Amino acid sequence: MPPETITSAVQDAAVPSTPPTSPQNLHHVAYITYDSAATADFYTRVMGMPLVNAVMDDHLPSTGDRTPYFHTFFRMGDGSTIAFFESPGLPPTPEVPTPAFKNFNHIALQVPTRADVDQWCAWLERNGVDVRVVDHHIIYSAYFEDPNGVRLEVTATIVESWNDQAEVGAAALREWTEAKAQAQREGTDSDDALRSVIAGHAHQASIRDQVDTSRTES
Repeated sequence: MPPETITSAVQDAAVPSTPPTSPQNLHHVAYITYDSAATADFYTRVMGMPLVNAVMDDHLPSTGDRTPYFHTFFRMGDGSTIAFFESPGLPPTPEVPTPAFKNFNHIALQVPTRADVDQWCAWLERNGVDVRVVDHHIIYSAYFEDPNGVRLEVTATIVESWNDQAEVGAAALREWTEAKAQAQREGTDSDDALRSVIAGHAHQASIRDQVDTSRTES
């Protein structure tokens, strides 16, 4: 269906009075690759994720841009996929000005237990992949990169309620937002204000109550 036809259909749809059904799961996430064969080898042989589809076209339907591409999909256990685009003549990805851009952007893949994470570490290292293990106490993770420089995380949940802390999240967001607003009102450095907020929420201290509660319940 041409993009303009899709737009027209959306405009004709009734506007709901409440938010639509929330997203149920990750369908796919997509990244750029410059070598589809190397990417396929890594995800099928090392990650154990089968190549389940590949499409190609001379334009991008979501934007209409005349950008030719080859699009591959690798499936995880729940049916969600990691996807890649390779495009002829695409220039090299520019160097980022700070490592934070690469460190923050990543995708985490869940496995059942800490032992599974440790086994993944051994397997990845056997396949020549550099791995860093971090015990976050609420989750236990191994970090590494694919051949495209995409940062991946294999993680196991330790505290089941780690993603059921709505009040904690809302309070933290209010504190963060207010610190920025106050700095703007006072004409002070917002980065310094945010660092002060962070200093009061050291990583290990912020999760201690959740970890202690989990141990008590167990």
